[in-house]
Amino acid sequence: MLYELINWIDQLYAPPGFGAFEFITTRTAFASATALLISLLIGRKIIQWLERMQLQEVIRDDIGLDSHLSKGKTPTMGGVIIIMATIIPALLWMRMDNIYTWMIVFTMFVLGFVGFIDDYIKVVKKDKSGLHGWFKVIGQIVVGIIIGATLYWWPDFSEFNTLSTVPFLKNVNIDYAILGETLGWLIYMPVVIFVITAVSNAVNLTDGLDGLAAGTTAIAGLILGIFAYVSGRTDFSNFLDIMYLPGSGELTIFAASLVGASIGFLWYNTHPASVFMGDTGSLAIGGALGAFALMIHKELLLPIICGVFFIETLSVIIQTSYFKYSKWKYGEGRRVFLMTPIHHHFEKKGWPESKIVVRFWIIAVLLGIISLLTLKLR
Repeated sequence: MLYELINWIDQLYAPPGFGAFEFITTRTAFASATALLISLLIGRKIIQWLERMQLQEVIRDDIGLDSHLSKGKTPTMGGVIIIMATIIPALLWMRMDNIYTWMIVFTMFVLGFVGFIDDYIKVVKKDKSGLHGWFKVIGQIVVGIIIGATLYWWPDFSEFNTLSTVPFLKNVNIDYAILGETLGWLIYMPVVIFVITAVSNAVNLTDGLDGLAAGTTAIAGLILGIFAYVSGRTDFSNFLDIMYLPGSGELTIFAASLVGASIGFLWYNTHPASVFMGDTGSLAIGGALGAFALMIHKELLLPIICGVFFIETLSVIIQTSYFKYSKWKYGEGRRVFLMTPIHHHFEKKGWPESKIVVRFWIIAVLLGIISLLTLKLR
């Protein structure tokens, strides 16, 4: 919106310096700064409001970690801070005539609303189970269907709608439309739904330690923003020999907003946290990251870009599967980890919470660098 206003002023009066806002890099810088300022400025006010309303984290008594019991008085639903600090700068600095703008904002807003309902049931209705799992999944499926249908049938995407880049291989793409152009959606749509649902739930599982999900989100957002920028430029995409996606560069601005909002949220979320993001934030962030990767056709890179989220989810799958298998075979359930998601395993081993979080951040940075290396190591 602000971009349109500045562009209108530039065309009408041509004041010096206004032309710089035509560049994505300029708007990216302003978006990240705007997001950081918004999260810092409104963060304290929202936390104070959450405290007054007594919207506090619900800690299950059977979690098995005494150190977490003291967190029961910490305000939750702080994901509202991240959502506002991401969407407002995105709408201010992204082009309103770009379909990517509306797809990514829609995804974050709707899944944030689903997470908000879940948190509301937990903290207001005092129902620790929250929103029934199937209702969450339905919300994620609806978002996946809308995003998938747009990516599949929107005319501007017709040349590359069902393609996905294969990491580490040059000029190799998977085409989901193996059933032909008419029936290709039968495979593509489930893929989109799965990616958005999986990443959304993965971030939700990761949000168990102070600053873990927010810091990892900032790193993943930065990496995805770089991919969006190079994919949206003909010079960089030709030089790197990657898929050119007209207009996708605008997603760089959203990524910058998400990074700025996440860093600002960390001001209040680092150990000991003054606020938790809750499902309001984690479902919105995860859905946005998944949809983002789909829009730039890098979903096969998600296990690396979002590697920490992937490891957290994998640990739960391994633990649950092995427990059921061992119970069937030996008559008693056995565990691979002391507790899952895996960050709780290290807590059980006696690692301090802050040390676990920083070490997971380091792993996320390393995986982000590996992701960027796929641009050349092919």
